[in-house]
Amino acid sequence: MSKTGQARVLTPDQFAYLLSVIQEHRYPEKNTALVQISYKLGLRVQEIALLQIKDVAELGPETSGRTSFKLKEILALPAAYTKGSDALRRSKSTYQRRRISFSVHDFDQLIRQIAAMAKAGAAINPEDFYPEVKRHRGRSRDLPMNDPALREALEKYLALRLAGTPTLKKTDPLFLTQKGGPYSPNTLQEHMALMQRQWAGIERASSHSGRRTLMTNIIHHQKRSVKVAQKIAGHVSPSTTLIYEEPPEDSLKDALQDVGYQYVG
Repeated sequence: MSKTGQARVLTPDQFAYLLSVIQEHRYPEKNTALVQISYKLGLRVQEIALLQIKDVAELGPETSGRTSFKLKEILALPAAYTKGSDALRRSKSTYQRRRISFSVHDFDQLIRQIAAMAKAGAAINPEDFYPEVKRHRGRSRDLPMNDPALREALEKYLALRLAGTPTLKKTDPLFLTQKGGPYSPNTLQEHMALMQRQWAGIERASSHSGRRTLMTNIIHHQKRSVKVAQKIAGHVSPSTTLIYEEPPEDSLKDALQDVGYQYVG
């Protein structure tokens, strides 16, 4: 069901290697938490960029000059964070229309209408004839944060953030760039590609690899229904989830290693 050019689905060994390589570079706590959220919860890059402290943890009272925190059990992802939204007016991503589809009947009607307007000498603006665009609407979803490695990564990262900024607010961005500001989706997309392709040398890996890897693991390895994967991904249609899912790379290698026939001249 995969399409050419889609993000790489990582094997367990590749994922483990990615985590080990991250430890050799700057900001290992932040980068480990980024990767864990991507691969364990399947969030879109825009959703990760828009996460706030309050989405993953409750901040407690300050004691001994340091603010305490407690990780939440469930990440309640707001609908505003999801694809097509401009949550908090921080996302600069634009979703441009590239194709416009017409039925034959609608196209014939359109030609007649334009011809009549031209004969009447009326001004013709092409945009007036575009069909209505179906815009993506955000969908909220609750994602349990019960994976031990995910929780450990978030705890280490948040402890480091609070140690450096005791006055951290619950509405502050969860992840910050090297310059100290929030990530834009594009910047985070580039950073995820840097870690996976350049640091770990995994070809075709991208910010979407975590999402695709999770969907594949749920359907192939855990043998869960597509409906479960669809709920986690926040897709409107299960057919969209199946596009994300991909047979494990090892099964493809096994299939191609011995195709079961020989050419006889």
